[in-house]
Amino acid sequence: MKPSIKRAAAAVVLALCAGFSGAGSAATAKATFAGGCFWCTESDFEKVPGVISAVSGYIGGAKPDPSYEEVSAGATGHAEAVEIVFDPARVSYQKLLYVYWRSVDPTVKDRQFCDSGPQYRTAIFTHDETQKKLADASKAELEKSGRLKSPIQTQIVAAGIFYPAEDYHQDYYKKNPLRYRYYRHDCGREVRLQEIWGDEAGAH
Repeated sequence: MKPSIKRAAAAVVLALCAGFSGAGSAATAKATFAGGCFWCTESDFEKVPGVISAVSGYIGGAKPDPSYEEVSAGATGHAEAVEIVFDPARVSYQKLLYVYWRSVDPTVKDRQFCDSGPQYRTAIFTHDETQKKLADASKAELEKSGRLKSPIQTQIVAAGIFYPAEDYHQDYYKKNPLRYRYYRHDCGREVRLQEIWGDEAGAH
């Protein structure tokens, strides 16, 4: 099966999982966050109790079904992001927002840590009006807190089509743990998060 077909099929499966809960189980909901390298964002959210799945992919651009090479070149307008399916009975959207903010540097534009370009921008992609209101409120609360020394650059925009990334990107931190840990450390992610958030870094 061609990679583009496999990714399209994965998108359909993901949508079905998000839209239907299965017999006898609680309804699920969807959240989408861009926080720089999607390997790291996926890893962060898969540790949150109540998160059912986290899929790395691309959102916010114009080209249909982009490849990693196209997105990483910065020409498609997409951001690396993670689409999350979660159980609202176990974890609220507000909690996911709390985790998100403390897993990124929201004060920089079109970059995160060692990665630069619009494909690494921070963004909250909302799936309905309730999510938008909650995201706006959380951003406003953070701005008022005085916790950050620079203005927040994170976008809050309506979610469009999400394209799952290639198979080798999914669960990268599990498939390649040594390379992943080296990348995360070498990129300065943990150091910068500690500078911004202190003991709240990662929110876990």
